[in-house]
Amino acid sequence: MNLFTPFAQRSLSLRNRLVIAPMCQYSATDGVPDDWHLVHLGSRAVGGAGAVIVEATAVSAEGRISAGDVGLWNDAQLAAWQPITRFITTQGAVAGVQLAHAGRKASVLPPWQGGHPLAADAGAWQTVAPSAVPFDAHWHVPQALDAAGIAKVVADFRAAAVRALEAGFQLIELHAAHGYLLHQFISPLSNHRTDEYGGSFENRTRLVREVIGAVREVWPEHLPLWLRISATDWTEGGWDIEQSVQLARDIKSLGVDLIDTSSGGLIPHAKIPVSPGYQVPFASRIRHDAGIATGAVGLITESTHAARIIDEGAADVVLIARESLRDPYFPRRAAQELGMPITAPLQYQRAW
Repeated sequence: MNLFTPFAQRSLSLRNRLVIAPMCQYSATDGVPDDWHLVHLGSRAVGGAGAVIVEATAVSAEGRISAGDVGLWNDAQLAAWQPITRFITTQGAVAGVQLAHAGRKASVLPPWQGGHPLAADAGAWQTVAPSAVPFDAHWHVPQALDAAGIAKVVADFRAAAVRALEAGFQLIELHAAHGYLLHQFISPLSNHRTDEYGGSFENRTRLVREVIGAVREVWPEHLPLWLRISATDWTEGGWDIEQSVQLARDIKSLGVDLIDTSSGGLIPHAKIPVSPGYQVPFASRIRHDAGIATGAVGLITESTHAARIIDEGAADVVLIARESLRDPYFPRRAAQELGMPITAPLQYQRAW
């Protein structure tokens, strides 16, 4: 059963191929994670995952989705992550972080408060994007980034990567999916620029390549770097699987080790044919056509389904998101259901 075989990249080896996907908790104060994050993330490490990737972690204050987002733009945040990564690692999982900038989808309420854009009197901040095109009607109009603004974004990702290493993370995933800033640049639906960052495929992907290059300069050669993309916008004229394959081919040489393959998020009313594993074919296509490792994610809730994805060569790892919210110990349950051995913490072994 290949799902429970190790997965090696560079100097790291995940104990199995089940990875906890980044899932925002909207529960930080000034970007600082707290006891909630320690228990939430630690539980999933105890639960047996090969890696635990913490939620979208803002590289700047203006890059937060909400005021409750975690960050890595200052040293107070760095220090708060250290006990969390230490616990994840002591439980046998790899501690990963998803570095992100929300762009035009920033400055909103948390989902349980409706997820709407913040009002000016409720602490809204100026959002930025490749072009001054709002995400939806009644959303903030973002400020189109100028050359200095783009340079700051690249520098912020680089600085966050330096802090990520000191905070104890062993894996970085760059967030270029779900309609956030890097995705906004690569999609022609949100990028209307006419300079070197807009128009052609090469220009629209320039920022993501620059961010990868800047992060790789400071992220150790022996540690892996992943990129999450939306393989399609699910909208005619938008980003699509063909462009995703080409991007994957282009960035292999820049030091990206795996494409975490999601979809959608750029357009608010896109019609997405959601069903179990609906994004797996994209991961498979990129893996085979671009010759790069991929992760499959999206409504994968059954152990047999996860195992089949790996056995059939559709992806190298399976990322579990909402199912891990329902069951923090999903990897242990999957191992039991599949008849595979998995080691329990010493404190739990008398119940195994």
